[in-house]
Amino acid sequence: MKKFLGVVCAAMFMTSTAEAVYEASSDTGTEIFDYIENRRREARDKKLTEEQEKLLADIAKEKERLPHEQKEGDPIPAIFEGDDLIYYSNSGEFIATGKVNIIQLDGHRFQSEEATGNVKEQIVRVEDKAHVLQLTEGAPRVTLDGYRTIYNYGTKRGTMGEANGKVGEYYLTGKRFEFYPDHIVVHNGTQTKCGAKSPDYHVSAERIEVWPEQVMKMYNVQFLVKGNVVGSREYMERKFGEQEENYFPRVGYNSDHGVYIRDDFRFPLLPHFDFVVGAYIETKKGVRSNAELQYRNRDFVGRLKYGFYDDKDARWMQKEPSLDLYYGRHIEGLPLGYSLEAELGHWRQNDISSTHGVYEATLYHDPIFIGKYLLFMNTSYKITKDKLKKDYGRDTSVHGMNWNVILGREFNERLAAYVGYSYEKNNSMNSVFDFDLDDYSKKLKAGISYMVTPKDRLVIGYKMNMDNHRMDDIDYYWYHDLHCSQAVIRWRGKRKKLEVHWEFTPF
Repeated sequence: MKKFLGVVCAAMFMTSTAEAVYEASSDTGTEIFDYIENRRREARDKKLTEEQEKLLADIAKEKERLPHEQKEGDPIPAIFEGDDLIYYSNSGEFIATGKVNIIQLDGHRFQSEEATGNVKEQIVRVEDKAHVLQLTEGAPRVTLDGYRTIYNYGTKRGTMGEANGKVGEYYLTGKRFEFYPDHIVVHNGTQTKCGAKSPDYHVSAERIEVWPEQVMKMYNVQFLVKGNVVGSREYMERKFGEQEENYFPRVGYNSDHGVYIRDDFRFPLLPHFDFVVGAYIETKKGVRSNAELQYRNRDFVGRLKYGFYDDKDARWMQKEPSLDLYYGRHIEGLPLGYSLEAELGHWRQNDISSTHGVYEATLYHDPIFIGKYLLFMNTSYKITKDKLKKDYGRDTSVHGMNWNVILGREFNERLAAYVGYSYEKNNSMNSVFDFDLDDYSKKLKAGISYMVTPKDRLVIGYKMNMDNHRMDDIDYYWYHDLHCSQAVIRWRGKRKKLEVHWEFTPF
């Protein structure tokens, strides 16, 4: 193997595996298992692949061989390797053939069977297939395979045609990739978290931009399932490493409503303003829908709601309309965060109608890690007021403190458990509506999760009414990862009800 030294520059990228996100529809506290599973997934995502580890090892080895120590502002060296290397010192041109390996010491690797270029002009050309790996600090990891690659490692500009690979946790394809000092542009590209050769779903866009600030910007976007367009948007933005809203339909079944399909349709209006239509179709009761005018800006969200909304017990509420305001943020320098929320509007459930107001201030502590234990704590003060129409009863007002403590334990990679206790002043006995409420205040929760196979997990969630020391709920879950999607089966033991839902890996 022959090698020689050139001069190069470049940037650190991060990759992850695409797995369905575990998410329970639960009121027995099993959400803590979602947190545990997602944290495990994040750890796997951050782990370097074998070729990424080898690149870092090769860079460290080559830095030790440099004739002098690199100083800030110096050009970044590049190492060229190949079975056969020809270098013309007068012109700077080179030809490399046979297992060509070009390493840029700030975190880039180019591999091909043949490459040409010019050391003086700092240009590398690969006409046939090239494999590109980028591990540049502060930006998503990139792994690409493409054709007709031209890259100037001095200006950090280049192009690659007909490429596919992975950027962060997203699988990307494109007719043309353009590389710039501070971002990457993909023309006529696709994006998905499904790593299959023929993904069940993906997003297509005329233009995709990847920025070092861990942001992906997409223009003229279409959502496709099995090759069929199911939605579109003029512009969409994604942050790497964050769980995003799922823009694909959710399909399921429950004993109360039969087979259902639900989806949301978002229409951007002005900066920070969106109009969102939610549709829910079921076999037993037909169609329900809602609409929201949404405003989102940093830590503040405002939503004007109208239509039907359901809770975790499949109970429905009609809001006609209702204004919901939310502000929340983490306190800088402290393991604490808080939120303020207010909702005021006209609510209708069955034959009960009321002007309904809710005002709540919440304080929470970041998860506390004690060995293999996890401790979650939060408290809030909540005021609920209802002014009923005549003949429905007298007006009501409920106000008081709420609090919740839950302790989890990870025994190993397969087994986890939790126990918790909570108090909620509001319940269906002292409130006008039973929407999203139990008929008691003091709750003991416990549960266990066991991973039977890498694709199958069993969960039991238990909830006891501590007002009268009776079991209120016991739920059994089976999570099964499918082809870039996930099926969740829930059997509500005490209620003798079955729920099944299926959804794509969230975007």
